[in-house]
Amino acid sequence: MAVVNRIAEYGPDMTAWRRNLHRHPELGFECHRTARYVIARLRSFGVDAVHDKIATSGVVALIKGRAPGPVIGLRADMDALPIAEETGLDYASEVPGVMHACGHDGHMTMLLGAARYLAETRNFAGTVAVIFQPAEENGGGAQVMCEEGLMEQFDIAQVYALHNAPGLPEGFFLTKDGPIMAAVDTFHIHVKGRGGHAAMPHETADPIIAALGIAQAIQTIVSRNHVATEELVVSITQIHAGTADNVIPDTAYICGTVRSFDPVVQGMVIDRMRKIVEGQAASYDVEAALDYERGYPQTVNSAEEVAQAAQAAEDVSGAQLVDTRSARQMGAEDFAYMLQARPGAYLFIGQGSSATLHHPAYDFNDRIAPIGASFFARLVEQAQPL
Repeated sequence: MAVVNRIAEYGPDMTAWRRNLHRHPELGFECHRTARYVIARLRSFGVDAVHDKIATSGVVALIKGRAPGPVIGLRADMDALPIAEETGLDYASEVPGVMHACGHDGHMTMLLGAARYLAETRNFAGTVAVIFQPAEENGGGAQVMCEEGLMEQFDIAQVYALHNAPGLPEGFFLTKDGPIMAAVDTFHIHVKGRGGHAAMPHETADPIIAALGIAQAIQTIVSRNHVATEELVVSITQIHAGTADNVIPDTAYICGTVRSFDPVVQGMVIDRMRKIVEGQAASYDVEAALDYERGYPQTVNSAEEVAQAAQAAEDVSGAQLVDTRSARQMGAEDFAYMLQARPGAYLFIGQGSSATLHHPAYDFNDRIAPIGASFFARLVEQAQPL
């Protein structure tokens, strides 16, 4: 594995950065302490300019190469998750109920390592924009940064991002051209019936029974209304109703997620869900309202940029540890907004055996940080050579 020697020397520093970030997780757009820490590291590296408070707490630093040329963007996400950590590590989260359970602390570390190397060597043409983005998990920080003029202000021509992947071998790179991650939507269904004594259900219009009927019928959208060869997920994740064992409540609530790749399929799901909610409500003599929220769009890689990224990955990990024919993932990613604005590529980097993402026992593997940083560095040097 051809990790850049100079970046390998950063290993202890990168571990220290990552564990500091891990101890101090922040949510959503409010990544202010995280931003200050990132900015302090970037300034110590001697970057040419630092711009902060983009999308509330986002940071962009510019590193100029040795010759004129275009601007390449490298992005890392900053925010954590509202999960209570259960790792028992000596650097575990010091913020109750919040932890870096998706590896964004590691993503920032990989980008910081690359920024340090690129600021030292400057063995490339043009400019590198290192982008630290808040609110990936919830809020669409990438969309907000783009709406605030990220691409235009810094004249970014192409953009790339890495995400760690538990279960893949350490340093294994996975990507593909075209759609790589799904669009994600959220639905909320509010059922209003007529509550009463549980001993006299005939005097009520039971919202729980109606909610169960709606939930079961929704599951037929994938199995009976959709072509099986096309990816679609419809999952109910919450049902809430009632507060006592002897009371039929007035209301019930259903929530879930839809993952898709085709706007036509997405439209079909919305249409079927509305008809199911209306029909089931009528059959149970209750009222029901569907609130359907379109979320992040599908993440679509550009073929030329995937090829460029794959070459850099092969230089770092070897061809045997690079797969450019990945299956599409049903997860979602707000980097999709940056890829709508500019061509680029999103890749996964294996971090070996670990707890899964979004699990309270998850921890980023510090051994892959120099690999990810080397990938970013080689990508810049190859995409914008002197």
